[in-house]
Amino acid sequence: MCAPTLADQFNELRDQLDKLSDDASYNGINLLRGDDLTITFNEIGTSTIDIQTKDGETINAGTLGLADIEAEDLDSDTNIDALLTSVKDAINTVRSQSSTFGSNLSVVENRQDFTTAMMNTLETGADNLVLADGNEETANMLALQTRQQLS
Repeated sequence: MCAPTLADQFNELRDQLDKLSDDASYNGINLLRGDDLTITFNEIGTSTIDIQTKDGETINAGTLGLADIEAEDLDSDTNIDALLTSVKDAINTVRSQSSTFGSNLSVVENRQDFTTAMMNTLETGADNLVLADGNEETANMLALQTRQQLS
């Protein structure tokens, strides 16, 4: 009596996994559907990183090997063990992909930090150049005025 309820719950959770995977998009790109995200690090496009799932595959219940189950699938220890193995394999696949995405995120964050620091350095240098020119022009004008008064 309990088995149909467990099978229904499993299938419901499996369907929710697919819905979460479909809804995990940002700006029209869904990495879990196998979309390719290309991030360009410089203005001429020679430094990029491509982020995508392994082999560009969609990550959902079907590709993770989690098929719908029936109540009969929970009647024997062998079937339950096989189902547990499938779930463990799916979890390992998701963890592996999560680790890959995490590594890509680390690269992007490091480049972002570098770019921010470089922008700050360049802005400070530009400000110093403008300030130095203003001081030099003021000194030149004062020298000219002094020369005119002396003549």
